[in-house]
Amino acid sequence: MTLIRSNAARADQEAILPPENLDALRDSGLMGLLVPQKYGGLEATMHDFAATARTLASACLSTAMVWTMHISQSDVVACWAGNELRENLLPRIAAGTEYLASVTTEGGRGSDLFTADTGVRHTAEHVEFSGRNAPVVTGGRHADGFLITLRAHNEAQPHEVSLVYASRDQLSLTESGAWNPMGMRGTESGGLEISGRVPLAQVVGEQGKFRDIARESMVPTSHIGWSACWLGAAEGAFRELLRWLRRPGRSGGPDLSSELLYERLGRIRVDLDLVSAYLHRVCDCVSAARVRGESLAAPKAQLRLNALKLAASELTFRTVDSMVQTAGMSNGYSRAAPLALERIFRDLRSARLNHSNDRMWPATGALALLDPSIDLL
Repeated sequence: MTLIRSNAARADQEAILPPENLDALRDSGLMGLLVPQKYGGLEATMHDFAATARTLASACLSTAMVWTMHISQSDVVACWAGNELRENLLPRIAAGTEYLASVTTEGGRGSDLFTADTGVRHTAEHVEFSGRNAPVVTGGRHADGFLITLRAHNEAQPHEVSLVYASRDQLSLTESGAWNPMGMRGTESGGLEISGRVPLAQVVGEQGKFRDIARESMVPTSHIGWSACWLGAAEGAFRELLRWLRRPGRSGGPDLSSELLYERLGRIRVDLDLVSAYLHRVCDCVSAARVRGESLAAPKAQLRLNALKLAASELTFRTVDSMVQTAGMSNGYSRAAPLALERIFRDLRSARLNHSNDRMWPATGALALLDPSIDLL
């Protein structure tokens, strides 16, 4: 944690994922957090996953998000890959030698998770694809392997999507576009153009049925992991703000007897508590559904997962916006401020764009029509 925290400013300034951060995660055993113990993993719970993401994000949100995306991909392999691929890949993930990147975005269609333009060509033993353009691949430059969404075959409909695992040495990779965003700079999420040929055994799940994988695994773990990261970054910032406010003889900032200060701090605390409580309840629901073998594709479950992402992305940003206002121009808004609020503000502004809320709010409203009982969590 000390190393990752000390590299947070550098990761932001240079727009890189510091290799030593990834090395530390590889060495820690955390890359196999959700991998079953029989493959050498920790077989941790959803609550463990969320707690670890929060802790990492309090040190460096970018590094935590890279790790969270990897954990989501590893869960997909554990739950959906065939025996041959699981036996080959999961021990490497658990040992920290396989960092998995997700390739779901595509040039021309943006972040629509459930469609794909680039198709695969089938041979007797392989699938081949070329020119798969992905404008955003989190940590792609450092990945050992990739989970890639592709149209099930060249004549398939865009919604007939397959998921394919490919190791780096099975691919031709060309970097496309510079990575120079406002925030989340340390995720080093530049674009890639990808071509490759892999054995049929590396198709994950049933061909053309990626939607099932997404609803049962990728969406639940992504929404839990992202929300935990955003919460961890915001609560870490709040912790630092409170320490600064209570520091004897501090220079500048609000009067500790101010009613306006009390109101702002109260609102921040309530928003953080609300996100934390909902995160815990969604972890409970996902864990219970998996134990009982119940599907998470039902409207009620999807509503709750969407609500978590929407609430966490909007409320955590609101808290940091209020923290900047509280600390003021010199102590909060400035890059030279004693608090890292300016960086976290920029990072958390991306939360609503990550699988855009503009797409998720209408989808959530449509799901609400399918749950007339209004069975609230």
